[in-house]
Amino acid sequence: MKLIIQIPCYNEAKYLPITLKDLPQKINGIDQIETLVIDDGSKDRTAEVARENGVDHIIRFRKHRGLAAAFSAGLESSLLYGADIVVNTDADNQYRGQDIPKLVDPILKGQADLVIGDRQTQDIEHFSWFKKKLQKWGSSVVKVLSRTDVPDAPSGFRAMSKEAALRINVLSDFSYTLETLIQAGNSGLSVESVPVKTNEKIRDSRLFTNLFHFLKRSGSTILRSYTMYKPLKIFSILAVIFFVLGLIPGIRFLYFVYIGDYQGHVQSLILTAILLIASFLLAVMAVLSDLIASNRKLIEEVLRRVRRMESENNTNDKKTH
Repeated sequence: MKLIIQIPCYNEAKYLPITLKDLPQKINGIDQIETLVIDDGSKDRTAEVARENGVDHIIRFRKHRGLAAAFSAGLESSLLYGADIVVNTDADNQYRGQDIPKLVDPILKGQADLVIGDRQTQDIEHFSWFKKKLQKWGSSVVKVLSRTDVPDAPSGFRAMSKEAALRINVLSDFSYTLETLIQAGNSGLSVESVPVKTNEKIRDSRLFTNLFHFLKRSGSTILRSYTMYKPLKIFSILAVIFFVLGLIPGIRFLYFVYIGDYQGHVQSLILTAILLIASFLLAVMAVLSDLIASNRKLIEEVLRRVRRMESENNTNDKKTH
């Protein structure tokens, strides 16, 4: 059983050695542990520091592409390097390396495909009251949409089985945390959560400049991800809403016609026509988007099989050499 711990990095030369030193060297049930650093176009010595500290695999982007791209590249490479389990952690030593055995344990026992580390944000001192409430509210929304029971959805500290890594596709250019959770929950993967602890804060987050920016990007990611997996439901609900809204002015118009007042109510009839046409178009979009979603599932299945073959071929090549 091979575990690869991947660490997306952007200008982390200062803190990366601390993170690497904290990683476990042995885990019960794991035969081999390797590290993978994804240098996301860093302008400092991140890649050199990773090499000096004995990192097994290093991927370098020539240009900064963002956390989601780095995470996705790490998954692809981990599969090619023969990983049976992939753990993702941050380079700023936010998460404690000694909690990694807790993350991989449900996967080793065959109980889960994806395990999320619950930071228990209500107990983190440097989180403001508003941020704690925001994390709780956002996680509650993702719980419903992903059909999972994960109390800390934005947590980047997570472990994935090989099957989960084969199935997950990151389309967002912002962050992978919410999108992959919604995707996993709606793809039939088993998702669990385990409590973990965090280290003291050593720097501010680089993922977003302020909470408004985080809300905006996260909200759009959640909406797009859920719509991608449940387009028929989303557009059908919108079609019904517009249909009901269209009936209201229409009934109003018919009422005035019934009592003999034929003047000055054409606007209601026009509004009814506009809303009912919009409802019809949304219903058509619901059907078309559902057909597209079915086609996407087929493409994802083909991609999963291609990844599996590439991973197995690469493993066999290493054994023969």
